[in-house]
Amino acid sequence: MNYLEKLEESAKLVKNITCMGLDPKVEVLPKSDKSLRELLNDYFYTLFRRMSLSGLIPAAFKPNIGYYQSLDKPRDENFEGSLALCDVLDLLDNFFPSIPVILDSKRGDIARSSLNYAIEAFDCWKCDATTVSPYMGSDSVSPFQVENKGLYVLNRTSNPGGKDLQNLVCDNDLPLYLEVSKKIVEWSEKTPGIGAVVGATSMKELSDITQYYSDKNIPMLIPGVGSQGGSATEVIKSLRSANYPLYLARINSSSGLTHPWKKDHAPENWLDLCTKQIKELIEETAI
Repeated sequence: MNYLEKLEESAKLVKNITCMGLDPKVEVLPKSDKSLRELLNDYFYTLFRRMSLSGLIPAAFKPNIGYYQSLDKPRDENFEGSLALCDVLDLLDNFFPSIPVILDSKRGDIARSSLNYAIEAFDCWKCDATTVSPYMGSDSVSPFQVENKGLYVLNRTSNPGGKDLQNLVCDNDLPLYLEVSKKIVEWSEKTPGIGAVVGATSMKELSDITQYYSDKNIPMLIPGVGSQGGSATEVIKSLRSANYPLYLARINSSSGLTHPWKKDHAPENWLDLCTKQIKELIEETAI
């Protein structure tokens, strides 16, 4: 099954296009005397079990590799963060075997270095898709063009500074983000499954890009919903207005689902708070 088929099948299975980001902040998780790896394993096991039993299944999961590897202390031979990511990926395989996993690593290099990052995502971590920066062009992207795997190219990101470069106007009077969109379509003709990261916090740009992609079979990963201020309802409205195939989109929220209390350690009812937020987003992204 190729990545486009996996997106369609998973969306039809769970009847939503939610992507759940898995970016743990250890300082806000429940207090524990356990090791860091055990803490993260217990936390996600408890959350995933509740989700599975409640039928709250997103259409994708997206762990950001930096949230895990930053917990390693390799000079001290301590790899608890990376091992915790292994545990999370194993839990996803066990609880949600039909749901695609996107490793959010935003790599961007050239030649053998870029190939090494592709090997990291697809062979080492065994994920279905990953993210990449297009700043160095096809030299960065082409090593990630792997048959049956997905790739999301940074197109118009959700962060405030995204406009600094991505909205620059080119010689043909088009903004840079639309020029990147054209390249994404070009790359996808060689390898179906190449898509775009398009933030939910800039609705005009999202609308422009969605209109362009509406008939081109380009998956979109749409972060920025929840704590960043984007609205899933508005995103769905924009996608429908452009007649974009909804099953190809994944609307992402991370901390708003995994620890919505923002600060301090988790309250006693943390599991109920998480499942409430997950339920709300799944309902807002229902298809």
